[in-house]
Order: sequence, then C-alpha cells, then structure tokens
Amino acid sequence: MKITFIGAGNMAEAIVAGIIKQNVVEAADVCVTDINEERLDHFTEQYGVGRTTDNAAAVAQADVIVLSVKPQIFPDVWPEIERALKSDALVISIMAGIPSAKIANGKPIRVVRVMPNTPALVGEGAAGIAAGEFAVEADVEIACNLLGAVGVAVVVDEKEIDAVTALSGSGPAYVFYLLESMLEAAEQMGLEKGVSRELALSTVIGAAKLMRESGEEAAGLRAKVTSKGGTTHAAISTLEEHGVKDAVVAALKAAQTRSIELANG
Repeated sequence: MKITFIGAGNMAEAIVAGIIKQNVVEAADVCVTDINEERLDHFTEQYGVGRTTDNAAAVAQADVIVLSVKPQIFPDVWPEIERALKSDALVISIMAGIPSAKIANGKPIRVVRVMPNTPALVGEGAAGIAAGEFAVEADVEIACNLLGAVGVAVVVDEKEIDAVTALSGSGPAYVFYLLESMLEAAEQMGLEKGVSRELALSTVIGAAKLMRESGEEAAGLRAKVTSKGGTTHAAISTLEEHGVKDAVVAALKAAQTRSIELANG
C-alpha cells in the first residue's frame, strides 16, 4: 500500500511516525509532499520516507492519499491532485470543515473524513472517522489502522463529525485552559512553578486514567471525592455558582456551530 501525505505539518508527522513505528506500512511506501523543503528534509532524515514538491507525481503512484493541508489551501491544491488520482485510490482527509461531498465533487471518489487531535503527536490521539458516500468498509478499516497507530479511532456518521470536532478535535484546548487556570491559582497560592506543573499534569493524567480503567462515569467519580463540607465541596460549589458547567456546554456547542458554518462555506 503506497501512501502519499499532501502537507508536511505536525499532524501528518504524528501519523507518519505512528504508522512506521507500529509497522502499519514500510517507510519506503510513504511519500510526503510540501512546498517547504526544510520540512521535507526533516521527514526524510527522521523517518526515511520519500519526499517531493510535486503533488501530482506523488499522487499518481499512491493507493491512499492523506489530505493534511489547511482547509483554506484545499481549493488551490485539489484540482491538480484530483486529475492525478488513480481510479481506485482512497482519499483520507484530516482537514476540518471540508465535507466529503465537496472533495468528491460529484465524482465517485472514495473519501474518508478523519477528525484527529493534537495528542496524536505523543501517541495519545482521539480521532473520529466517517465514510463518504462512495467509501467502503475496507476504506474505513484502513483509516482506523492509520489513526489507531497514534491513539484511539472511533467510527461515526459524517453528520456527527462537527460534534466530534467540538468534543475531541478542539478538546485538548479545553484541558489546556483548565490547566492554565489551575497553574495560575497555584501561583497565587504560593506554590513553586515546577512543583505546581508536575502536580497539575499528574492530576489530569491520573484522573483521566482512573475514569478509563474504572469504567465509572465522571459524575460518580466526582461525587466520591466531594465530601460535603470538605475542601473539594467548596471548590465544586464555587464552580457551580459561577456556571462553569453551563459555560463548558455552551462552548462545545459554539465549536460545533462554527464547524457547521465552515462546512457550509
């Protein structure tokens, strides 16, 4: 299986690193294209993959094409790529806000949309995968294998991709925002930065791991550590008074709405 990545950004690198490390494909069967020669040099030196600045030439030999360019660049690069596609090629898009129908453009092109997130850079990504109109089950399996090399991959309907974007695609930013707030509070309370950073990071990682491994719901786990009249109760009560939960729900819905707007142009 020959795979070409259009775009040599961070997400493309995360996937390339993962699929080679997990032996999903051989480095010799991967090609990366970009206009940035320094990024291409990096990919070649770090992962031993092929590289070129010629999108059409790279696509012509590929069984799978991963569109990993910014959405605003798509209209400029797609016409040339589309003309060079093999008739049985699979197109996997990790571009936000570009529907599979827009990529297929009225042609029977097999498209699978993927919404990954940045923790894929450390092998802990969460990706939603949705089949376009002409994609078959085997195409979805290929996408799952590629994204599964850098984290968790779940299959959803394409109509759910905007919700996935709001939840996990943008989700790391919400966690970073929480950590930013926790660390600011720690500084105000007099904790040394190195100490507070380690404690905050371990707390977030540990809480997520506990929820995953216990199988319990977030509300139940929160209740277990929120004794009435205790320190945690004081903190949670303050969050409730400030409407934090409602604000988080509203924030995710706003992200979903924006994703829909981008998809509609």
